[in-house]
Amino acid sequence: MRIILNVLSVCLIISTLVGDVIAEPLPPASVRAAFLKIIDRPRVELSPETKRQSLGELTQIQFSFASEASQRVPGILLKLPGDSRRPVVIVMHGTGGKKEAEIAYLKQFAERGFIAVAIDGRYHGERGTQTDYNAAIAHTFEKGGEHPLYWDTVWDVMRLIDYLQTRDDVDPKRIGLMGISKGGIETYFASAVDERIAASVPCIGVQSFQWALEHDAWQGRVGTIRKGFDAAVRSAGVGKADADFVRAFYDRVVPGINSTFDGPVMMTLICPRPLLIINGDTDDKTPLEGVNLCAAAAKKAYGTAEVGEKFRQIVELKTGHAVTPESQKAVLAWFVKWLVP
Repeated sequence: MRIILNVLSVCLIISTLVGDVIAEPLPPASVRAAFLKIIDRPRVELSPETKRQSLGELTQIQFSFASEASQRVPGILLKLPGDSRRPVVIVMHGTGGKKEAEIAYLKQFAERGFIAVAIDGRYHGERGTQTDYNAAIAHTFEKGGEHPLYWDTVWDVMRLIDYLQTRDDVDPKRIGLMGISKGGIETYFASAVDERIAASVPCIGVQSFQWALEHDAWQGRVGTIRKGFDAAVRSAGVGKADADFVRAFYDRVVPGINSTFDGPVMMTLICPRPLLIINGDTDDKTPLEGVNLCAAAAKKAYGTAEVGEKFRQIVELKTGHAVTPESQKAVLAWFVKWLVP
């Protein structure tokens, strides 16, 4: 049977998953609890597996761990030789990417004394194809179940931190997280709900999903999952998608992303830990007006906490959906400053 979602059904979905949306913002602990309730699942044994090899002057470790009963997460770890405890930087790839695509970042961090780590997100790299990814998104819209768009990978990041904290070479109090595009979104959500993440740099991911819906600027972000989204449109029997349908889509696939868990809310949950956000001024996937709402919320929170120096926003001029070399240098400097390798 085709799904035709109306405003009432959307409200029921959100009410069930995250509670009724109210005018007053929820306290941070309540927002975290609501988000974790959505993504929570049984914590199985990590059962890590590792294979060590050399990569020039660096040590490379291929590893995997169980994030849930049906999922093993493969990853790469790079570091300088030795087993002393060191800070970690985790690098999350974007849509269509994989852990190997982040090797340049990993080498840069490892050479500066960090342990550098990357994993494959859900339905990426060793875990599936773009066809699989879009099919899973469409299936979630129609049938429910998993949350392949962002949320399940946030869970994997939390389980990755569980694994890293078992390692004798990791300083568990100095774990940083960065990501690009999809990985940037996963970075700020994971950082908001997991306080073990000591410093964060979401690149070309921070945004207000609500602002984009209100200003008909949602197409760029939805375009990154076009085939899955179009399949959802067809299953709903909708002739042409509009902002109301996108709201319904989000409420099924990433519930609360444009309301309870919108960017301006999640920014405040990262405070007072160091946060650097990077976006291009002409990026249609993260419209600048919505980004600035997030930045304003963060700046206010960090100012109120009297830790204004721990928040920084970089707007890359004449730049779309990309991270410039200058910003890449700023990312490294940010982690060096706050995690002190």
